[in-house]
Amino acid sequence: MGLHPKLIDLTLGRVEALLKKLGDPQDYLPPVIHVAGTNAKGSVIAYMRAILEAEGYGVHVHTSPHLVRFAERIRLSGQLISEPALTELLEGCEKLNGGEPITFFEITTCAALVAFASEPADAVVLETGLGGRLDATNVVKQPAVCVITPISMDHQQFLGDTLAAIGREKAGILKRNIPAVIARQPKEAMESIVARAQDLGVALYRQDEDWSVHAVRDQLIYENPKGRRVLPLPNLVGPHQIDNAGLALAALDRFISCRTSEASQKAGLRNAEWPGRMQHLQSGPLVDLLPDGWELWLDGGHNEAAATAISAQAKVWCDRPDAKPLNAIFGMLNSKDPVTFLRPLKEDIAALRTVAIPGEENTLSAEELVAASSTLGLSAHACASVMQALTQLNDTTDQPTRVLICGSLYLAGTVLAENS
Repeated sequence: MGLHPKLIDLTLGRVEALLKKLGDPQDYLPPVIHVAGTNAKGSVIAYMRAILEAEGYGVHVHTSPHLVRFAERIRLSGQLISEPALTELLEGCEKLNGGEPITFFEITTCAALVAFASEPADAVVLETGLGGRLDATNVVKQPAVCVITPISMDHQQFLGDTLAAIGREKAGILKRNIPAVIARQPKEAMESIVARAQDLGVALYRQDEDWSVHAVRDQLIYENPKGRRVLPLPNLVGPHQIDNAGLALAALDRFISCRTSEASQKAGLRNAEWPGRMQHLQSGPLVDLLPDGWELWLDGGHNEAAATAISAQAKVWCDRPDAKPLNAIFGMLNSKDPVTFLRPLKEDIAALRTVAIPGEENTLSAEELVAASSTLGLSAHACASVMQALTQLNDTTDQPTRVLICGSLYLAGTVLAENS
């Protein structure tokens, strides 16, 4: 963290210089699926990995941020990288960097690329960190497939303050003559993607035009020009996961390096896991604080699109026979807009507790979040910790309820660590 004065400083020069010293590992990778977008990257990657592994392929995966341990970011053929191997990689990268400025994400991405080039596998799934055009992962010049998940307003201070500008940054991962699979997008974002694709001669494989997906009762229906597949609903929770699963299937349709059977697709959808995204916590110290009949859920989404997805799931819960009030515990970084996040949820939340994110210098305080909530007419109470918030909810609620901890992946990480 001390190798550069800024946490984020978008450019490729520092990465390319270090990778050259490392022997350009990005040029010696197994076939790469490169994934950019604002929301759903992790879920889409989870489905792709689960399907590919169900088929028997070895898959290297790079994701960020981590929730509890840094090793979550680097997965080698199905296994998280070991601490000794990670230490050796990072020390080697730091030594070759020779004290030159480089950001945390840049040097750790270099380490991941060295690991992926050093270990045999059938595929690499590579998630961008922020943006695309100047993201450290965009040093891979010839991916097998590029994927762009739904784009929404986020990281405006780095990517631009319009959907068109953010779309241009995300479309920066597109490569000449490399197929690109695109989720449903806002009009302005899609126009930016299409313009970039036309400049590069990229064949776009677009949701609702070239493929589609929807749910019918307990089945997922995926359709493309070659036919119709009837598959199980995905394991991950929320109506938005139908689209995410469809995007993963569409990406694998274009990934000719590793063909997958319908049986593996079914198994992958059933078994995919992605912690911190509408995750039902069913055991642990925090769960033990709750009375019988209560439920504890965790989601790390932090922008308006994520809140809209949470609201859609809240409405699903309301329509079920076991409907319960939804109480929320909310924490957020000061680089995000709490009002924008809470607005889609204000009709869904029965009671709100706010917390600062433990150990985060850039957290909003619980009191600041109470003030933000009040602008929407939401009554909120500041708490010193998630544990205190759960205790207060228990003391003031006389019926079974669903409790959702939300607002930040960093908060989700601390909750998973505290509940382990």
